[in-house]
Amino acid sequence: MKALIVILLFSTCIIAQKTYQKKHFEDGVLMEEGWIQNSQKIDYWIFYYPNGNVKKKGHFIEASQSNFWYYFHNNGEIESKGYFKNNRKQNWWLYYDKQGNICHKYQLENGKKNGYHFHYKNDTIFKAEKYKLGIKIKEWADIDSFKKENKLTDLL
Repeated sequence: MKALIVILLFSTCIIAQKTYQKKHFEDGVLMEEGWIQNSQKIDYWIFYYPNGNVKKKGHFIEASQSNFWYYFHNNGEIESKGYFKNNRKQNWWLYYDKQGNICHKYQLENGKKNGYHFHYKNDTIFKAEKYKLGIKIKEWADIDSFKKENKLTDLL
């Protein structure tokens, strides 16, 4: 009986063991690396382009993208960053061009635009939109007209 209990405890420890995994492209370049537990991605992961630059990095909870993530263009510049919950984009997301300049900032809920969407040019907001569950419900051609109708404290 004691032997059976010891075997069960030992097998439980092996099953729940967390290991660090690295996968490579056929040419040997690192493709992805991160933590695995019970055959699922957990904790922090980094994914790479075939040229070796980081493609994206962030956290998994039970194989779902969660918490804050960063995405990169294949030239190494930031492409986007924002929050995931249960594998869906949430809250504010920022998007950048290939030179690293911000071009969009918008609110998401369950992966759909829900809230404000700001368009940037030369790091300055030049246009605003409002969405409800992925459908555009309002548009402002310039930031001054947006400010007249909205409290900036609503954006916090």
